[in-house]
Amino acid sequence: MSAYPLLETINDPSDLRRLDRKQLPELAEELRRFILESVSKTGGHLSSNLGTVELTIALHYVFTTPEDRIIWDVGHQTYGHKILTGRRAGMARLRQKGGIAGFPRREESPYDAFGTAHSSTSISAALGMAVAARQLGRDNRAIAVIGDGAMTGGMAFEALNNVKQSGANVIVVLNDNDMSISENVGALNNYLAKLMSGRFYAATKKTADKILSVSPPMKELAKRFEGHAKGMLTPSTLFEEFGLNYTGPIDGHNLEVLIETLTNVKRLDGPQFLHVVTRKGQGYAFAEDDPIAYHGPGRFDPGVGLAKPAPADAKPRPTYTQVFGDWLCDMAKLDRRLVGITPAMREGSGMVRFSREHPDRYFDVGIAEQHAVTFAAGLACDGMKPVVAIYSTFLQRAYDQLIHDVALQNLPVVFALDRGGLVGADGPTHHGAFDISYLRCIPNLTVMAPADENECRQMLYTGFTLDGPSAVRYPRGAGPGTEVLAPMQALPVGKGEVRREGRRIAILAFGSMVRPALEAGAELGATVANMRFVKPLDDELVLRLATTHELVVTVEENVLEGGAGSAVLESLAAQGVEVPVLQLGLPDHFVEHGDPAQLLADCGLDAAGIARATLERLSQGDASQRPGMAA
Repeated sequence: MSAYPLLETINDPSDLRRLDRKQLPELAEELRRFILESVSKTGGHLSSNLGTVELTIALHYVFTTPEDRIIWDVGHQTYGHKILTGRRAGMARLRQKGGIAGFPRREESPYDAFGTAHSSTSISAALGMAVAARQLGRDNRAIAVIGDGAMTGGMAFEALNNVKQSGANVIVVLNDNDMSISENVGALNNYLAKLMSGRFYAATKKTADKILSVSPPMKELAKRFEGHAKGMLTPSTLFEEFGLNYTGPIDGHNLEVLIETLTNVKRLDGPQFLHVVTRKGQGYAFAEDDPIAYHGPGRFDPGVGLAKPAPADAKPRPTYTQVFGDWLCDMAKLDRRLVGITPAMREGSGMVRFSREHPDRYFDVGIAEQHAVTFAAGLACDGMKPVVAIYSTFLQRAYDQLIHDVALQNLPVVFALDRGGLVGADGPTHHGAFDISYLRCIPNLTVMAPADENECRQMLYTGFTLDGPSAVRYPRGAGPGTEVLAPMQALPVGKGEVRREGRRIAILAFGSMVRPALEAGAELGATVANMRFVKPLDDELVLRLATTHELVVTVEENVLEGGAGSAVLESLAAQGVEVPVLQLGLPDHFVEHGDPAQLLADCGLDAAGIARATLERLSQGDASQRPGMAA
């Protein structure tokens, strides 16, 4: 007998809408168990998906999808949505190469109305779709489902600021669970908490209950009573001031309340705002108790939970994130001017220890990358030494602030860029594929890429000693296993080093590519340089290697266009040197999700790929010659 008898009858939302309402709680229970079982086998986002089971069912039950557009903000809470829209079998290969993505993607399903994975975009996209529907004479609705964490992003409020003037039939559903990945922070979080407390919460809760108890003709009257009660008990909500009709807060795990309320909201014209209260990890005790730990777990036993690993004989290699976190705490003890800033990524960026040891110098600004960077600029202007811990892919969101507010004023801000390069299962929205290109064109900015863990620590210290802005970009996961030395020493700025002497071929490797380049160099008998600095580039080393070797190979875990290889070509051109150059890096297309090692191999950036491409290039020049092994 199937463990999911009802869920297995749902192949698309039209099947869901044929169910009797009385069957929906059973469906929710099966869907929650299926999500838990699937994620425990593949890894992925868990707490957020367990928290949106009932909301997902209610949305697809009330709205006629895909004609009605549902836009999921960030998108890491869409596993239930994917399962109910024909991708139940695909969950077995979730976030694996060739399998379905962990976020909504338009090319994956017509039910994924908008591709999301960075936060705070849903209201803008939904507003665009709602206006398009009106212009084209369509009667469909656009629904933005946005978490309270994503509401801290400025782009969400930019969209809200334009809702009233559009007059479009857009519906904003606030999924309020008091969490981003970490706990939410700031005034908005406090404001939402007030909406859910005291007389206002009691009044709206009674109103929602009353809606369910009255006959259909009385529901509109109940709706009017709710609005009247809100007016008597509190001033207009923030969202009403933006021009949206506010309803809520309501229980996001009560299917009857959800369906009745969504049905009523669907009937109303103009911009609507529905405040839904959910709980991350709902229905799974381990995740309810620790939603942060279960935000994005790897594989685990659902009956045991995330068991702590048994002590190993050998000490595990530290991740680059851990190296950064340790350096931040050590540096803070040496210099009281240091402050640490994160845009809602305390755990991911390795700042948990720092937040505990130096709470007065730790600033989580919420999902607000632009503010994080300009806030750092203001700190630097008045004598502090800010360190902004941010993923490569998220710094893209604050590019203008990086240029105008930090670099233009030559302020001493250190950017610790985690996840530089391919990150794996989260896919193209999270790959740090562009930072070398978008950073090295900015004046005043020093850009470094460590080859190993110790070099990462020393580069962070080097950046901290500079009088201008700097960025240290490092990959996700563990390094090659180099011992991290406690003493900190600044590296000579703009100077690389030769790690291996060879002949004919000079491989100029940047950051994470040094290790595979050394392996390829041993096979090819090539010289291998750890370039260390993307900007300023070591022009002297480039010149020496180019004039003493027949072929120069540049290797980087970044797109080729405008990357480190381009910097080498520019250096050679400026110095009037002509030598064959082979550039290896990420291709000119978005790399899909999958195992990072496999993705790098597919891109030709493992040792075998570097050696193969080099041999092919040599064969084009002189097919009769092959590089000899180093003596």
